[in-house]
Amino acid sequence: MTAEASAARPKPASWPEIVIRPSSDADVTAMVAIYEHHIRRGVGDVGDFEEERLLPDDLKRRRKTMRKKRLPHLVAECEGLVAGYAYAVPFRKRPAYRYALKHSIYVHPDHLHSGIGRRLLPALIEACAAGGYRQMIGYIDAKNEASLRLHEACGFVRVGLLPAIGYKFGRWSDSVMVQCPLGTGSDDQPGAWHRPPKPVVVTGDPFQEP
Repeated sequence: MTAEASAARPKPASWPEIVIRPSSDADVTAMVAIYEHHIRRGVGDVGDFEEERLLPDDLKRRRKTMRKKRLPHLVAECEGLVAGYAYAVPFRKRPAYRYALKHSIYVHPDHLHSGIGRRLLPALIEACAAGGYRQMIGYIDAKNEASLRLHEACGFVRVGLLPAIGYKFGRWSDSVMVQCPLGTGSDDQPGAWHRPPKPVVVTGDPFQEP
């Protein structure tokens, strides 16, 4: 996963309000622009390992598939503009992996280190846990220290390193595998598998003091 997310830090009073909500087709153009930045540049000029351009219709189809599977696809809105987005997909297709998800998070380059990742990632974790899932997996460019710090602050641990797993822009790139338990994790047996009737969306600020 490529994610130029902001590292967790206290929220300055000067930060604008960030609204986390489900994405819509109206957000597709903004999300594609954010994604293209990560393809073209990304951390350390490696970027996302997907090399073909993502078209708006492609993203719409992906969103439609996620909605059918009742998986969260969230955006962070800042001052009326999409400043980042995050989503989760099944970790593997086989039934034994049905409680595990793989996630991605992308932040607009103009909003790095402004709390977007700090709001998006916990909201995605909470939504996936509410859906009955037990584990969340992520793959992060080994040079993306900001994203690694953010994920560790949100409960992820480093569980593996894939050396030289990607090749782009004339260089090899390592990928760090991170994992976070959802809900009770592996502490108990899952009940009868079910999905919520609609995507679970977390509202409010998960970091706000009660």
